[in-house]
Amino acid sequence: MSDTAPVNRREYPDRPWVGIGVVALRGEEVLLIRRGRPPRQGEWSLPGGGQRLGEPAELCARRELLEETGIEVGPLSLLAVVDAITPGEAGRGPRFHYTIIDFQARWLSGEARPGGDVTEVAWVPVGALEPYGLWPEARRVIALAASRDSSLHS
Repeated sequence: MSDTAPVNRREYPDRPWVGIGVVALRGEEVLLIRRGRPPRQGEWSLPGGGQRLGEPAELCARRELLEETGIEVGPLSLLAVVDAITPGEAGRGPRFHYTIIDFQARWLSGEARPGGDVTEVAWVPVGALEPYGLWPEARRVIALAASRDSSLHS
């Protein structure tokens, strides 16, 4: 193996990777996680992760949510599709490129706790996200989920 070969197959990829995210709502709160590895290591985000070959997107969403947070949700609904592209070194293309399929759902059971590559979890009021320094797209999809959720219960 050469010294310049990436250790992570997702770093400097030759194609986008599919990631699945979940906006899990409980009352007026959303579940956030702190990432334990790149990309965005140490940052707060939505739970989720990479889809496995042969794994349906909804099953991936439920698996990642359970692995990372210990909770289960009710029915999932497709919320948004987001591209997360991290620029790389000149001439090498993007360092990371994920196409993220975000679902929204309501908490059903389980006590939130960090698992997998997550270092912390927090139920946060949808109106109090600022201190968490979320990626603008995460804030956007959370707002979208909250508006859709409240419109269903009006």
